[in-house]
Amino acid sequence: MKKGRISKDDETLIKGNLHLDLKALGELLSRDPNSLAEFIRRKVASGDFLAPSWLDEGDVNSGEYNLMSRPYWGELKQQFTTDELILFKYHWVRIVGQFNNEVSPTEEIQVVDLVKMDLLMNRALKGNKDNLEQINVLEALIATEREHDADQQNADEMFNMERQVASLKASQESLNKDYRELQTKKNSMMKDMKATRDQIRKRLEDSKSNFNSWMAHLMVSPEQSAEYGREMEMMRLAMEKEGERLSQFHKYTDDMVDQPFLTPETVKD
Repeated sequence: MKKGRISKDDETLIKGNLHLDLKALGELLSRDPNSLAEFIRRKVASGDFLAPSWLDEGDVNSGEYNLMSRPYWGELKQQFTTDELILFKYHWVRIVGQFNNEVSPTEEIQVVDLVKMDLLMNRALKGNKDNLEQINVLEALIATEREHDADQQNADEMFNMERQVASLKASQESLNKDYRELQTKKNSMMKDMKATRDQIRKRLEDSKSNFNSWMAHLMVSPEQSAEYGREMEMMRLAMEKEGERLSQFHKYTDDMVDQPFLTPETVKD
């Protein structure tokens, strides 16, 4: 059974036999059907292949497969847990889809950094929650210990638990600070990407503008229409005057005489 990258010839063979089921395709190319299925899904997602009958439409997510085919996907798998990667793919697909799957390389980096910030914010909140739960447990144990008579209290254990509580509260403050800083950076990045609600709404409103709506606006705005008319007339007069100047004979530095602006209308005998 073949291993490794699928060649161009094999790709052409697959494309021409998509009517076959996976098992038959695997036998035809001597390849594992599961790896062929993954290859076909990516090709369908990118628009290179038509979806075969055995492939569910919901089984193909172009944004997700585009992300997983990126060189930095391996780095992301080392940086985040499995649950975090699932959330990463969810946000990636929705954000890129918001921009109609058309993002430039620099915008792609922004999207990746934006999702990373969101996941790190989630980590901070989870860490905060874990700290609160541990603080509540320890404080309950301390309160229980203090209910005992003084001669029956375990002073060393109480001191140790109080020290843990103080450490957890300090950690909690650090996590809250990290969360606030990440939130500020995230908001700033969303503004740079024009991805806030106000910016999205403005972009949608601008996309509705067309020539007809602009003409209708001019019809109900006579002052603006007159201003545009004056500017256009001034440009026309300036163009005619400059055309007349450039159509005259001009002596160049090499003593050659010619017309800079030479057309059938300006040519001189």
